[in-house]
Amino acid sequence: MIEIDGSEGEGGGQVLRSALTLSLLTRQPFRITAIRGRRKKPGLRAQHMAAVRAAREVGQSKVDGCQPGSQELTFEPAGLNPGNYHIQIGTAGSSSLVLQTILLPLAHARAPSSVVIVGGTHVPWSPTFDYIQQVWMPALKNLGYQAEIIMKQAGYFPKGGGRIEAWVQPVGDQKAVEILERGPLTRVSGISLSSNLPDHVAQRQRDQMIKRLDHLDLPAEIEVKRVPSPGVGSAVLVAGSDGAARFGFSALGAKGKPAERVADEALDQLLSFLNTNAAVDRYLADQLLIPLALAPGSSRLVIETGTTHFATNAEIIGKFLDVDISIEETGKMGEALVSVEPRDTRSSTGRTSPGDERK
Repeated sequence: MIEIDGSEGEGGGQVLRSALTLSLLTRQPFRITAIRGRRKKPGLRAQHMAAVRAAREVGQSKVDGCQPGSQELTFEPAGLNPGNYHIQIGTAGSSSLVLQTILLPLAHARAPSSVVIVGGTHVPWSPTFDYIQQVWMPALKNLGYQAEIIMKQAGYFPKGGGRIEAWVQPVGDQKAVEILERGPLTRVSGISLSSNLPDHVAQRQRDQMIKRLDHLDLPAEIEVKRVPSPGVGSAVLVAGSDGAARFGFSALGAKGKPAERVADEALDQLLSFLNTNAAVDRYLADQLLIPLALAPGSSRLVIETGTTHFATNAEIIGKFLDVDISIEETGKMGEALVSVEPRDTRSSTGRTSPGDERK
């Protein structure tokens, strides 16, 4: 059984979520202690328990320790179970993070699956639904994965109640990638959305985004959306791609926060990114590590300087898969070169390939 210290690295919920994903994919059991050990309130919370419950069902798994506040958990998967899943987080916990926990394992199952998750879709400290749909999903498609996702209603802090639906097909030919440069950016896309707010809020967010992008001499298509929700909120996304290069930046509205400031937060992130030659934003780089580690070949990416999540994720991956992951500064401000070089997953370690599940 693999032993994991949940206070490693950034010491948050990503340690647990990555371990769940990798355990399902490799069918290796694990025990994690000091869950979220670096957080002010350590232990499992609603969204983490939702991820564990979802992974338990997908993997027909034996689980011990999935209770509120638990700082220790064991997880023993038995296989991969495609099917129709309905997951209630019960709070405004991130539905995106729960989906990311189980999507890759479901893609390695024998048959298609569908997933409904009710929780937060636009909440702090997690990728928004729009980022998942417009940035992460297309990046996965380039690696051979096939999935679709829609949002029926938005969920904001503190009410939650957002509903997303996903359809996952069995993975085809997985691909390694080499994304070493970003070509000239000629256009960006974006979304300005709001729920249960005056119409001018989403419009002002859009207008500010267009204004800032005009100053960058970048044509843009910014869609205004008014989305049903049990709560009140707003958000923006600005995203771009150039072939394999892909990036996106989000910002959330809040009570008393001007619509223009929401737009500025996302555009400031974009401008910082464009001041580098990175081809992949730092958050996407982190989220692609597991599928790249599963790919049959070596991958290299030039990314924005990585997050603490990145290093932690790489360490957890190394506990489950025979793969070398390195990140080196390129010598240019704000950029780093990531190399992912899988070894033979049928080595003497006894670790198995995720592809075995479908044979």
